[in-house]
Amino acid sequence: MEKTIQQSWSPVSWKEKTIKQLPAYTNVPKLEKNYKKLESLPPLVTSWEIEALKNKLADVSSGKSFLLQGGDCAESFEATTSPKIVNMLKVMLQMSFILIHEMGVPVHRVGRIAGQYAKPRSKDFETINGKEIHSYRGDLINRFEATKQARMPDSDRLIEGYHKAGLTLNFLRALADEGFADLRHPEQWEMDFMLNNEYYKEYEAMVNSITKAVRFMESISPSRVSNLQKADFYTSHEALNLYYDAAQTRQVPRKKGYFNLSSHMVWLGNRTRDLDGAHVEYFRGIQNPVGIKVGHPFKVDDILKLIETLNPTHEAGKVVVISRFGKNTIEEQLPPFIRAIRREGFPVVWSADPMHGNTFSTDNSIKTRNFDHILDEIKSSFAIHRAEGSYLGGVHLEMTGDNVTECVGGAEGLNEAELSNNYETFCDPRLNYQQSLELAFLIAKEWKQSYL
Repeated sequence: MEKTIQQSWSPVSWKEKTIKQLPAYTNVPKLEKNYKKLESLPPLVTSWEIEALKNKLADVSSGKSFLLQGGDCAESFEATTSPKIVNMLKVMLQMSFILIHEMGVPVHRVGRIAGQYAKPRSKDFETINGKEIHSYRGDLINRFEATKQARMPDSDRLIEGYHKAGLTLNFLRALADEGFADLRHPEQWEMDFMLNNEYYKEYEAMVNSITKAVRFMESISPSRVSNLQKADFYTSHEALNLYYDAAQTRQVPRKKGYFNLSSHMVWLGNRTRDLDGAHVEYFRGIQNPVGIKVGHPFKVDDILKLIETLNPTHEAGKVVVISRFGKNTIEEQLPPFIRAIRREGFPVVWSADPMHGNTFSTDNSIKTRNFDHILDEIKSSFAIHRAEGSYLGGVHLEMTGDNVTECVGGAEGLNEAELSNNYETFCDPRLNYQQSLELAFLIAKEWKQSYL
């Protein structure tokens, strides 16, 4: 099977297929020049890191650990700054810290970061001030400013995206390797507005408990505690702009197949998973773990064929199925989906995306999400998997470590009138720092109810 794939596939064989969610670049010579340049640049991640994540995801698929995947809806080039990166890593670490303490299993952190620069859109064009312009599709493709020139797809942004991702990765690695995640100093992870959260006392007790445990370990085995200051952290993005991902896809010495070396994990969106489409053609040839977003509309048989296409050898840790149905339809649509995948014996990682099916607009046309609706879908996901004898091994969240006001609800009771206080996202609304921590506590409670 592997031989057949290699004979019929290449990093650019997708060009012979129908391409969705990628507008045409008008300057083809410049696109070809930038593609070749991107091909020649060093990889952003290594095949060893990719294989390490796949092995950890295999543990998730067998119920031994948990996947926390989260980050920006769409990263902005301008937001490639120290405070933004620090806050994102901080909230991911702190959420995993909560989950590990409460659930008692390893938690693997995968950020929507260092490459999440492109977004699908329902329409190719929009009308602004009576003029039709391209829709904004993320900084990897065009600019957010509502002008004809800014919205034109520009292949120079492929190179800029690579450099921004490299800067982000470099800083993330430095932070994760050298003390930022040191459990001997958990107070460094505190932010002032956590004090207002109803779970603060529980969180404080948890921090004290872990601090005491670390001090005890230090007293009996100081050398082992040195490992506590390091944290594994992986990156992921939706592989939407295939020029960007294909240019960084290559073979490596002494290993079979091709690796997308722009990210540890990539995923197929709900709009780009057509079996005969360009994106599936690209995904079927890479060794990376891959995600499949599944929401309305979908057909069970098509998803089964898709999983078989992407993972014909049934390799554990290869496929993460990310359900995104919405709180109103999940109880009807998820159970038959779980049964069909179990019947086929696919060793998938099940993850829940409670964000994308629960978006709505306020009376003032502000796009938002309600914390209670997000929690409802998480509760339903755990309950359904529990009833079906299946293991829900992950969550996929759009979130930030900043104190934005984009999703209503949560312990502080953010309301619609307050959304304009600090609404930063260019695309979909994200949970803020406090809402993310609160949700981590509640996810852990649901997991314990299902699996302990």
